[in-house]
Amino acid sequence: MPWIWRTIGAAGRVALIGSALALALAAAATSCAITAGQDGLAGGVMTEVTRPPATTTTVLAGRPAAVAAGAASRLFASAAVVILANLANARNKAALAVAAASAGRAHAPLLLVSGGMPAGHGSGAGGAAVRARAASRTPGQRPAPMLSAAELVRTEVHALAAREVLDVGMSAGGLAAELPGISVITDPAKLPATGAPKPLRHVVILVRRQDRSAGTEAATATARAAGAQVITVNGNDPRTDPAAITALSAARPQQVLAVGAGFGPARLLASRVAVAATGVQLPGGGQVLFPMHRLLALYGYPGTPALGALGQQGLTDAIARIRRIAAAYQPLSSVPVVPTFEIIATVAQASPGPDGTYSSASAVSSLRPWVKRATASGMYVVLDLQPGRASLLAQARRYRQLLRLPNVGLALDPEWKLRPGQRPLRQIGHVGINEVNGVISWLARLTAQYHLPQKLVVLHQFRLSMITGEQRLDIGHDNIAIVIHMDGQGTPAEKLQTWNAVVHNAPPGVFFGWKNFYDKDHPTLSPLQTMASTPAPVMISYQ
Repeated sequence: MPWIWRTIGAAGRVALIGSALALALAAAATSCAITAGQDGLAGGVMTEVTRPPATTTTVLAGRPAAVAAGAASRLFASAAVVILANLANARNKAALAVAAASAGRAHAPLLLVSGGMPAGHGSGAGGAAVRARAASRTPGQRPAPMLSAAELVRTEVHALAAREVLDVGMSAGGLAAELPGISVITDPAKLPATGAPKPLRHVVILVRRQDRSAGTEAATATARAAGAQVITVNGNDPRTDPAAITALSAARPQQVLAVGAGFGPARLLASRVAVAATGVQLPGGGQVLFPMHRLLALYGYPGTPALGALGQQGLTDAIARIRRIAAAYQPLSSVPVVPTFEIIATVAQASPGPDGTYSSASAVSSLRPWVKRATASGMYVVLDLQPGRASLLAQARRYRQLLRLPNVGLALDPEWKLRPGQRPLRQIGHVGINEVNGVISWLARLTAQYHLPQKLVVLHQFRLSMITGEQRLDIGHDNIAIVIHMDGQGTPAEKLQTWNAVVHNAPPGVFFGWKNFYDKDHPTLSPLQTMASTPAPVMISYQ
């Protein structure tokens, strides 16, 4: 409007500028009022402002003050009221209990400090530096690790834009000097009225059931104040705790905070939580196989008595038989004994067959009824591969549909692995570790893709030469449990000698299994004799 600007003259222009400035100031004041309402005032009542963590999975560890501050910074965008507990006196537990209760009533985060707040840091250059760090902190970012416990508190109080601090167990006067412009009180009854923030319904905080540390207690109080769900875990892996699995399945969390270094690293915890959240558990409970379970297996091929005990009767009688065997072991086991079928899925053959592999692969459709009935009966199932000249990985892939089930694992039988020119029953076969690791890697990816409980891989062995390069066995997959299964036969002394050799030669991180033969052992060991092996086998098969 240049022509209007020229027409109104200098006096008019001054008046117009003044009017525009007044309108701008009024708008700014309105904006500030709206912002204040969003950040802490609702109808004159102070309200804390929560936010979900910036990352899907976070592990909080370190000093108690750092853990408490980490929980506060990740769950609260701002907090008009902050609760502070001092742990530097003989009444730590009492002070912490009072502080936690106050945090719940005020819907406020709980911070910790051990010892007093050194004077001289709340103002001047030192205080300015602390406030600068607080101001520059991005949402969800932990305070700098080089800060002292007192500095962590000051940083968080400023970053949360607190107006009131309840001081439990410290000198209010000293603290007030460190937090100029912030009201510091010592009486929980004098806390101002605060409205409940928007609850973080899809945020879960994991804490160990046995952990009663101050940092964990403070983080738990902060999480509850923020409306997040607290789930206790018996140990560091939620997959091992049936109750935690059920709780995570119901919660369906979008973000998870875990308190304690044992839960981490965050990437590992994220994969474990994804499995736990499915709610699918193994027979006997949980989603980790060992040492939480002991498998008692009937080995063989359906309908073929010569290939093992499993084929000596029909499906219904086979289930009843292995249940009786498993029941005999339960009094000897401190963990659930799970009845199991170990079904030979690919059978070594004397003739090459149409594909020249000397191995006959059963159709998935022929195995499915046995797997389905075993699953309905609360059993585990292992598919055994006798590959001949075939690739173990190629054979494993044939049974992908069955291996996608949570209670179906895989066994590799190197005795029947042949090199070109070799035939079954003329020599003991062997497999290279690279081929074994290839199968393990494939199965680990399949298990991860479908967030399945831990998957079993059994390696049958009665001669050390059957697995070449065994020390390079890939045990680095958290979702795979590997059992080296001693298949030696003969007298108890001969079997024990084979067992000791297999166990002594095995790489660390594996579990061990034992096979009893009805017709080739002299005599067949009793359950008590079988369990006397050291270490006690986690899988026992009968053939």
